[in-house]
Amino acid sequence: MVSVGDDAPDFTAPLADGDVSSLTLSEHLDSAPVVLAFFPAAFTGTCTTEMCTFRDQMANFEDVGATVYGISIDTPFTLNEFRAQNDLNFGLVSDTNREIIDAYDVSMDFADLGVRNLAKRAVFVVDDDREITYAWVSDDPGVEPDYDEVAAAAEDARKRRQNAT
Repeated sequence: MVSVGDDAPDFTAPLADGDVSSLTLSEHLDSAPVVLAFFPAAFTGTCTTEMCTFRDQMANFEDVGATVYGISIDTPFTLNEFRAQNDLNFGLVSDTNREIIDAYDVSMDFADLGVRNLAKRAVFVVDDDREITYAWVSDDPGVEPDYDEVAAAAEDARKRRQNAT
């Protein structure tokens, strides 16, 4: 699994942003810090709560210049519907090929349901040098991140960027 201090694996994937476009992480680091919030599946209880909490706390991230992206294995069309039904104000990355989940080593199975290779609930903050400055990964899909801690980590990444210039 990637950890604080590691280079964030780069990726290009479909972005559900009301339309379907493409997102390459390394091309969006000028709007760093970037918050990558992995979640198992759209339209499930804890995942909906998590993404709606990021929505409700978006001002905390915008205040420090952070960009938030949710990432799951759902198709971009499913993710656009999920965005619309929940009024999400940030883009969702579709990782149907599970390449991002594998690169960040945040894969999990719900073996009792016969569902494999979903994203663990995980959050990474990436700075403008593509360094991971914050990492949180849960083995329990019912646990949500500490949103205040994520916002503080994004602010710390922004401050590091300002101090470096």
